[in-house]
Order: sequence, then structure tokens, then C-alpha cells
Amino acid sequence: MPEDPIVLDDDPAERPVVLVVDDAPSSLGLLCDALEGAGYTVLVAADGESALERLDFVAPDAILLDGMMPGLSGFDTCRRIKANPAHAHIPVLFMTGLSETPDVVEGFASGGVDYVVKPIRVQEVLARLHTHTRNARITRMARDAVDVAGMGTVFVDAHGRIAWRSPQAAQWLPLLGPVEHAGHLPRALTPALKAGAALRATTSTGTRLSVRNLGSATLGETMLLLAQERGAGAGRLAEAALTPRETEVLSWLAKGKTNRDIAEILGMSPRTVNKHLEHIFEKLGVETRAAAAALASGQLD
Repeated sequence: MPEDPIVLDDDPAERPVVLVVDDAPSSLGLLCDALEGAGYTVLVAADGESALERLDFVAPDAILLDGMMPGLSGFDTCRRIKANPAHAHIPVLFMTGLSETPDVVEGFASGGVDYVVKPIRVQEVLARLHTHTRNARITRMARDAVDVAGMGTVFVDAHGRIAWRSPQAAQWLPLLGPVEHAGHLPRALTPALKAGAALRATTSTGTRLSVRNLGSATLGETMLLLAQERGAGAGRLAEAALTPRETEVLSWLAKGKTNRDIAEILGMSPRTVNKHLEHIFEKLGVETRAAAAALASGQLD
């Protein structure tokens, strides 16, 4: 008995957008129909250059890309996509008749997350696409979540280089003065790399920040939490010493998410979310979800 197809939300505002890039789009009619039926909004481009032009106007949730096309090849198109920071997060799945090992290797080397050999099996493509679009959305939301209540996060590797920074932190770092070496923290923040360190810094635009060392994260990287000081509420939040996971939970609480929503987004059980909230309430000195959310949103003085 064939498996039931994966069908997404019917709400047009929630329909993921997929860009299909193939020099013979008419041959993909069955796939495009299946994508539409599964809840995706489908855009089509006939070549690599057209695909890049489309990306100037829309950011799809995923791209299905033919590897062998006239002009700009699919592999070169993927490299161009990944070279643009605005589009680098979009998962690219190759659909191509090139099945030799060097071709598959090149597909992944150019930035693809998956490789499907033609003739394609529609249900297989739908299953792979569902997994990659969901993972990409959750990853993007989790990274955005750390920029809550005027806060930003920076991960620094064992050599003092910035391994990753949240969008809010990326705005502040260039405003905190000179650096010793490119790709490193501003000199004003280097004392924060000492275990347990906490300091204050001021940007060139006058924004006052508290900087806390939250200890070792994955791969031996050090996590720094930058918080804008905007009054007693923000001060309480910065001094609460929330763990990275507690910060993520609080950020989604402030966005109005339920425990079940937070559990799905962060890949944990609702009971674990509730435990995190108990610790958050205790550290912040509040008793209700509303009070914690107000504090996280910078509305509680």
C-alpha cells in the first residue's frame, strides 16, 4: 500500500516556498503538481541566472536544482547562492541525471544538502524536502531567538576567533572599537573571555552593554551574552545568569509560544520546557508566564 503523502498547512501565509530550477521545467509537471498538492508554493526558473535573479525578490524555503543546465551549471549556481550571506541558509537539493560519484561529491562540495538522481521518485523528493525545510526553519528560528530583550550572543573558539554571532551581536561588535586581528573580538571585550567574567562596554553610538561569559559551549567554544542596559528590567535579565537553553526558552515564551510549541521548536519534551521555566521564574524573581514575558520584552521596570 503506498504511503500517505506529506501535506503541510493549508494557510497560504504558512505555505513554504520552493524554487524549482530546471532547463526543462515542463518535464517536472508531475513534481510541481505534487508539491502544490503537498502545501508548497512553487516558483520555477529555467536556468541558473534566472534563479539568481529570482532570489533578488524572494527568499524561498528550499531550492530544487538541476545539476546539468546550459550556461551556468547547477553546481556553479549553488556556489553563487551560498556565497551570498542573505541566501546561504537556503537548503539546496540537487535533482539531476548526473549519477557518477565525482558529480555527487561536487554537488555536496558546492553547498547542496541532498542529491536526488533522475528519474526522480516524487514521494521520496517530498519526504526529503519536508525534512530539510523543517530543519532549516527551526535552525533559523533558534538563531533568531537569542536576540531577545536587547540581547545578542557570540561564540568564540579556542584561538580567540569569532565562530558565530547572532544578528543583534553582529550589529554591536563593529561599534565596540578596534580589534587586534581580523575575525576576533574588539579589544574592549577580550577580558570577557576569562571564565565567569562580567563587564560593561559602550558602543560608539552610546549604547551601554553588559557582557557575561556563560562558559564553554559546543566544540570548546566560549559563549558570551551581550545585553543592552535599558533600566531595571533589562538589568535583572542580564544579572539572572540564564543558561543558553533557558535564554532560548524565555525568548520563545516572550514571542507568545506555548510549552508544546517551544518543545517542538527546540527538540525537547513539554515537561523539560516546564522545568526550564521553573528555573527561569526563580532566577528572574517572577511567578507567572506573563511577568517573565514582559521582562524579556523589556516592558517590566
